[in-house]
Amino acid sequence: MAKIFDAIDSRLGAWIARQRMFFVATAPTGADGHVNVSPKGPIETLRVLDEHTVAYLDLVGSGAETIAHLRENGRVVVMLCAFEGPPRIVRLHGRGQVLDAGAIDFPDVDALPEQHRTVIRVDVERIADSCGYGVPLMSYEGERPQSLAWAQTKLAKGGPGALDDYVADKNAVSIDGLPALG
Repeated sequence: MAKIFDAIDSRLGAWIARQRMFFVATAPTGADGHVNVSPKGPIETLRVLDEHTVAYLDLVGSGAETIAHLRENGRVVVMLCAFEGPPRIVRLHGRGQVLDAGAIDFPDVDALPEQHRTVIRVDVERIADSCGYGVPLMSYEGERPQSLAWAQTKLAKGGPGALDDYVADKNAVSIDGLPALG
């Protein structure tokens, strides 16, 4: 059933690219902090860079927990689930680093450049899969239009710096008060 992989080979990389979304989980160092899990997507925002490195384009959002946790301790897991086809879950455990938004190119991403907040690069230390029998089968209907529409409205009303202002206001610290993008 479960298998540990030595590397992200071409077969596993192709499976990753066929998924529709992924999840990112992090936690602060202290016992009192909040664990965070974030759904991410579309899958074009995730790239396999080599056998032990992935990166994803982090778009402007309502919180910055992942960024704060990575800056504090670097621990991260990226999880992908097969919602279509044979059941499978893949987890990529590693150490993450927050990079500037333009550090790695994501040519297939359909988002405004102003929505690109950071890039998260993960040096993958453990690659494992599991059965995925508990993951429901779901049909893909498409991407939600709200993120792009929200950004366009923000920019139209607030000008070219509106998303930077939003990030400065809403993403400076985590919900636990850890520095994020301040």
